[in-house]
Amino acid sequence: MELKQNRIKRKRGVVLTPKGLKQLQEAIISSEIVENQGDRFTLEKLSQRTNISPKTISRLWSLSKGVDQKTLKLCFNAFDLELQDEYYSFVQDEEENQAEISELLLESSQIKEQYYWPYPDRPVPLDSPLYIERPPIEEQVYREVTQSGCVIRIRSPRQMGKTSLVMRLCAFAQKQGYHTLNINCEQLDERCLTDLNRLLRCLCLQIATQLGADTNLDDKWDDEIGCKLSCSLYIQNFLLKQSENPIVLVLSEVDRFFEYPQLGREFFALLRSWCDEARQNNHWRKLRLVVVYSTEQYISLDINHSPFNIGLPIRLREFTVQQVEELVRRYGIELTSKELKQLMSLVGGHPGLLQLALFNLVSGSMTLKELIAEAIANGGIYRYHLWQHWVNLQANPGLIQMYAELVTAKQGMILDPVCAYKLESLGLIDFEGDRIVPRCELYRNYFAKQLATTA
Repeated sequence: MELKQNRIKRKRGVVLTPKGLKQLQEAIISSEIVENQGDRFTLEKLSQRTNISPKTISRLWSLSKGVDQKTLKLCFNAFDLELQDEYYSFVQDEEENQAEISELLLESSQIKEQYYWPYPDRPVPLDSPLYIERPPIEEQVYREVTQSGCVIRIRSPRQMGKTSLVMRLCAFAQKQGYHTLNINCEQLDERCLTDLNRLLRCLCLQIATQLGADTNLDDKWDDEIGCKLSCSLYIQNFLLKQSENPIVLVLSEVDRFFEYPQLGREFFALLRSWCDEARQNNHWRKLRLVVVYSTEQYISLDINHSPFNIGLPIRLREFTVQQVEELVRRYGIELTSKELKQLMSLVGGHPGLLQLALFNLVSGSMTLKELIAEAIANGGIYRYHLWQHWVNLQANPGLIQMYAELVTAKQGMILDPVCAYKLESLGLIDFEGDRIVPRCELYRNYFAKQLATTA
């Protein structure tokens, strides 16, 4: 009997260290992006790939239940990793080693918490399981970026997941051997937006610098032929021509050009000319253009000189109920059907607002009931988010008046298209047919009170 008890207490085998867990997870995520269009491998898929049973894989992720060292090696080899000593530790007798195991579990749980539940103030990292796929969008952009001379247009209000999607698109492109360049138009100096020549020189310098190419523009810039042709010839002859691999050029926040109509028309016409060149010029066929913006253009563009009516259009919308349920599950939170409806009634399927709510719930800082009550009363965890919207509204008195009418109306309204586009770019509204409504009850309640005080 005593011998049997001793056998029960002994737990031999190995467990992943936090470093080993990180290495394995990064390798799995990279494989998911390349081989599975970014969709996560199921437990059954992992089992087939590693020749390890689903039950054993579950033991491996627990970080507390030992597995055979040979099993762990099989798992690492399946993802082209070499099992190193620092990636695992031995589980010894429970009584002799309880303190060491407890310390490892504490450290691992802290790393898991940091990994699984980062504060949601930035795009979802590539190695995070909190990224929710929105089929068929990921598959569409991965397939499209492999097409010569393609254009991908990604549109949605802020905090809807544009940057997170672009990060995965770039990671996929890099796996194909493509060069990826990302130019954020919000980082352009004001003077670049009032001088086309300065803007295009800045653009060429950024592209060349990110490619590690020659940036000496003075010898290659010809004022006699104009800045647009100089820019195009520089990109064609000194960047595209010399590159053996395709180049993915991401232009983020191009909405900024909408505030400068004359320059915007010239710049967008130039982009369109590059797309047209790709049909007949092999050098331009190497370019894959990704344009990222928050709203439809509200400047007049000739249909034949606009990049906004060609290429693959991607519009990121709110999460569906099923996608919200999946996000809740990945956070490890249990919500009843009633609680899920309450949360979605407050913020809808808005990815950014949902992430913030779930982060606070999983950290234990408040209950769902407290979160909703505080949000309705004074903005609660969303107060900074709402204050920023309030600042943006105050900067445009015409929008304030229209939004005041909208949040107090019992039914949706029809608004001036330019104002509607501006409100949508802020993420404050949604469309129901040809009518416009506040995006969620949080916005309706908060701004109804704020705007009432300024009436």
